[in-house]
Amino acid sequence: QVRLVESGGGLVQAGGSLRLTCAVSGGTFNGMAWFRQAPGKEREFVAFIDWSGANTAYRESVKGRFTISRDNAKNTLYLQMNSLKSEDTAVYYCAAGRAGVTTSGPYNYWGHGTQVTVSS
Repeated sequence: QVRLVESGGGLVQAGGSLRLTCAVSGGTFNGMAWFRQAPGKEREFVAFIDWSGANTAYRESVKGRFTISRDNAKNTLYLQMNSLKSEDTAVYYCAAGRAGVTTSGPYNYWGHGTQVTVSS
């Protein structure tokens, strides 16, 4: 069965960095993405990457600070987060989609999330 497991979240001071990891098992996926959800808010798109890594997309507020990448040999997705702000505090989820997936989906599988808390 397919499973996506996030790790790497934690508590960090504003201006600091974290790297999130999503370990994938049970399948391979053309497109993968990171989403986040803050308390009391709806889940929002953060970043997308295709199989080759050549095509990426980011929400405007994280451009220049976050970098999405993947290691297909290890079937692992990453999100490098630099210059973190308090507004980045959220539970971060990885998502995976098969052929034809775009930034808006469809995402067939989701992880359970990892908490990122940024103190100011």
